[in-house]
Amino acid sequence: MSWSPDSTDLLCVNTIRSLAVDMIETAKSGHPGLPLGAAPMAHALWSRRLVFDPQAPDWADRDRFILSAGHGSTLQYALLHLAGFDLPLEELRRFRQWGSRAPGHPERGVTPGVEATTGPLGQGSAIAVGFALAERLLAARFNKPGHAIFDHFTYALVSDGDLMEGISAEAASLAGRLGLGKLIYLYDSNGISLDGPLSETFTEDVAARYRAYGWQVLEVVEGDEDLAGIEAALEAAAADLARPTLIIVRTTIGYGAPTKQGTNHAHGAPLGGEEARRAKEAFGFDPDKTFVVPDAARARYAEAAARGRARRAAWLERLAAYEAAYPTLAAELKATLAGEPAADWDADLPSFADGSKALATRESAGLALTALAARRPDVVGLDADLSSSTKTRIGGGDVDGATGAGRNVRCGVREHAMAAIANGLAAHGGLRPYTATFLAFSDYMRPSIRLAALDRLETIFVFTHDSLAVGEDGPTHQPVEQVAALRAIPRLAVLRPGDANEAAEGWRWALGKRGAPTAIVLSRQKLPTLPGSAAKAREGIARGGYTLVEAEGGAPKLLLLATGSEVALAVAARDEMQKRGVPTRVVSLPCLENFAAADPAWREATLPAAVKARVAIEAGLPLGWRELVGDAGEIVGVSDFGASAPGEEVLARYGFTTENVVAAAERTLSRA
Repeated sequence: MSWSPDSTDLLCVNTIRSLAVDMIETAKSGHPGLPLGAAPMAHALWSRRLVFDPQAPDWADRDRFILSAGHGSTLQYALLHLAGFDLPLEELRRFRQWGSRAPGHPERGVTPGVEATTGPLGQGSAIAVGFALAERLLAARFNKPGHAIFDHFTYALVSDGDLMEGISAEAASLAGRLGLGKLIYLYDSNGISLDGPLSETFTEDVAARYRAYGWQVLEVVEGDEDLAGIEAALEAAAADLARPTLIIVRTTIGYGAPTKQGTNHAHGAPLGGEEARRAKEAFGFDPDKTFVVPDAARARYAEAAARGRARRAAWLERLAAYEAAYPTLAAELKATLAGEPAADWDADLPSFADGSKALATRESAGLALTALAARRPDVVGLDADLSSSTKTRIGGGDVDGATGAGRNVRCGVREHAMAAIANGLAAHGGLRPYTATFLAFSDYMRPSIRLAALDRLETIFVFTHDSLAVGEDGPTHQPVEQVAALRAIPRLAVLRPGDANEAAEGWRWALGKRGAPTAIVLSRQKLPTLPGSAAKAREGIARGGYTLVEAEGGAPKLLLLATGSEVALAVAARDEMQKRGVPTRVVSLPCLENFAAADPAWREATLPAAVKARVAIEAGLPLGWRELVGDAGEIVGVSDFGASAPGEEVLARYGFTTENVVAAAERTLSRA
C-alpha cells in the first residue's frame, strides 16, 4: 500500500528533531547526530508500522522496538512521549538528570516502553534477535489454526558502530540461519563515526555481508526526506517472512545543524548556542521556545496509538476464543506469561545419597536440568557448540528456525551473541533461557552478562570446566580469575556447587529465582557425593553457605571454607585435623552472594566470629576471600595462570592437596 506523507508527517519528524535538540541543550550533554538524522525512519516506523498500545505497554503481542544505537536515546524518548507512553515533557526536560525517566542511554525498567537497555554498541542488535526468536518459539508452542496469539515483529534501529561490533556479526549470522523473518533492522547509515569519516575505519560492503548471512537487504537512498520510500521498504520487509531484513537508510548525521551536519562534530556533544537555534529554525520551530509539541503532531501519534489499541482489542477477542477452544493450553499461556510454573515443576529433581557414585557436577547438573525441563516447557537452552560437553541438552530437539519447534538453540561458536540473544528471550517474556559454554569463555560474554544484571533479567549462564582440573588443555582453558570476575558483577548470583546435590539444588534455585540472572559454575572432573548434602543442600544453596561437616570433640576451633570441587578437599583436610585433636568444621559456600544476603544469625551460626582460625579453599583467584577469613586466616587459591599437564597434577602443584591445606590450617591456628 503506497503512502503519501503530508505536511503533518514532516511536522512530526521536525518535532522529534526539535525535542532532541531541546533535551540535549538543556542537559548540556548528549548525542544529537543520530536523532536528527534518523527521525524520518523512526517516524515512518512508529506512525505507520509499529504496533503498540501505550495504555498496555506490556501487552504480550506488541511489536518490539530496540534502539541498538542507544546513544541516540533522545530519539526514543521523543517517540515515546508523542506516542502517549507515561513519559511526560517534564521527564524530557530532566534528560540525563538524577532520577529522570529519560536517562543518558535507554534503560529497561526505568522508561515505560523501553524494551532493553542499550548503549554498548552491538548489544541491541543481538538482543533483538532474541526477541524475534522468542516470538517464533512462543508461536510454535501456543498458536493454533485460526488462533494467532503470538504474531508480532521486532524492529531494531542500528548504527554504523553497531554493525562494526563483532557481536552484531555473530547475531546476524545466526538470525539468517534461523530465518527470522519478523526481524527488521533499520540501519542509520550516515558514513560518520565518533572520530571522523567512516571511510577511515569501516569500508566493507555491508549489504553483501548481510545477503551472505541470508538476509533480505533493501536500501533507501534519500533517508533524510524519503518517508514514502522508507515505508515501502518496511512493507517489503514485512512481506518476506522467510528472511530477516536489513533496510539501509542513507542519512545525514546531525541533519539541520548548519555547520555540524555531516560531520563527527554532530555525534556526541550538544550543538550549542547559535548552532542549536539555527537548527530549530530550519525545522520550523521558534528557537526561543523549548519542548514545543504541536497539536497536529500529537494527533498524528494519537492515531497510531489508536490503531494499536484496536489491534490489542482484536487480540483480546482472539484470546477469549482461544481460551474457549483450548482451555488447558490457555491456562498454560497465562501461567507462562506470568512466570508461574506448575506447582509440581520440581517434583522430579534427583537426589543423591551418601556413597553415590562420583559425578562431575556438569553431569549431575545435567540430570537435574533434564528432569526440571521436562516439567518446564518455558525453559529453552542455548549452547556454544558444546552441549555434548556441558551436558545441557534437554528434550524437545533442536530449534527449527522455520517453524519455531524445538528447545535447543545451536548457537555455534558465538558466545557473545548467544548471551545477548538469551537476554532478548528473557526480556521478551514467556521463556526461561539458559546458555552453556566453558568458564574460560565467560570473558567473551561479560558485556551481555552485565546487561542481564543491569536489566534484572532471569537469564541463567551455565559454565563448565571450572578450574585448573581441566588439565592438559592448559592455561588458555583453565579459568583462574573468571569466578572472581563474575562475582564482581552486581545482582549476579554465582553458584559453584560442590557435589551432585548442590548442583541439583542449584538448578532448582536458579529456575525459581525472579528478577536477576544466575551463573552456575560446574566441574569437568568427577566429585564425590558429600556427606549429608542430600538433606542440607537445598537450604545451603538458598542461604549461600552452610555447615556441611560439624566439628567433633567440642566447639570448632578451625573453620575450613570451600566451594565446588574443593569442598571434598576441605573434608579430607578436616579429617586430618580431627586426628590431630583440632575440632574442625567444614563450611560449604556454594553462593557467596546468597550468603552475604542471608540472615545475620545464620551467618554467625555458620561462621562464628569467635573462631578466628579459618582457611578458604578455592581453585581460583583469592580475591574476595579475605573478608571471610579475616586477618588471621589463610587462603588456598591460585594467583597465576595454570599449566598444561594432567589435571590432578596441576592441582597438586598449585597446592590443592590435603597436606598443603593442613599446613595452612596450622599456620592460621598459630595466629588465631
